Amino acid sequence: MLKIENLQAGYGKVHVLNGISIDVPKGKVITLIGSNGAGKTTTMRAISGMIKPISGTITLNGKSIHGMESNQIAKLGLAHSPEGRRVFSTMTVTDNLLLGAFPRLTGSRPKGDVKGDLERAMELFPRLQERRQQLAGTLSGGEQQMLAMARAVMLNPEVILLDEPSMGLAPILVEEVFKIILRLKSEGVTMLLVEQFAAAALNVADYAYVLENGSISVHGDADKLKNDPAVQAAYLGTGSHH
Repeated sequence: MLKIENLQAGYGKVHVLNGISIDVPKGKVITLIGSNGAGKTTTMRAISGMIKPISGTITLNGKSIHGMESNQIAKLGLAHSPEGRRVFSTMTVTDNLLLGAFPRLTGSRPKGDVKGDLERAMELFPRLQERRQQLAGTLSGGEQQMLAMARAVMLNPEVILLDEPSMGLAPILVEEVFKIILRLKSEGVTMLLVEQFAAAALNVADYAYVLENGSISVHGDADKLKNDPAVQAAYLGTGSHH
């Protein structure tokens, strides 16, 4: 579905990724874990077209998306929920969600039932339902995070990239976010999840990759990595458990 092979990317002359390969099969949740500065966000930005990769290949459904503009990539069905919850703060919750569906309304993605999907998004994210007419900028950080996720879902995408969905959230909201990820997974939504909370990520993922200093140090079934002493020592130490 989404295949990254030998990807090198960075900023200017600084190489952050030294040739990483990740496979995101249809209907699976793949997680990328690693410490801060390991290159997780750079990976997401390179996949979604926010930065141009230096070399390597990125394909979505067999079609190369390497070096394409973000909006073209979105039209092909890749939704990116970036870290730092970017929402249109001067627009209502409902309008933010409709913008998520914009590529579908312009006919570049299957249109489907946008109204029905809006209702589904509200049902998935009940907090947004209560605040549908509120300006996004007046939402709490946690609600903005949910709005960013809901907007990605509104694309009706082939793949959703979730970059640090739990960042800066209170534990109760982190739990809610992961419940939503599990529900999307049960509906067959394909996701690539980048997450600081390795324990939570490994609980929802099918397969995991550990990124260290721009290279994949270990990868395998999420269950296996959860019980891997090296992974436990590095990422599942006390304090990362909810």
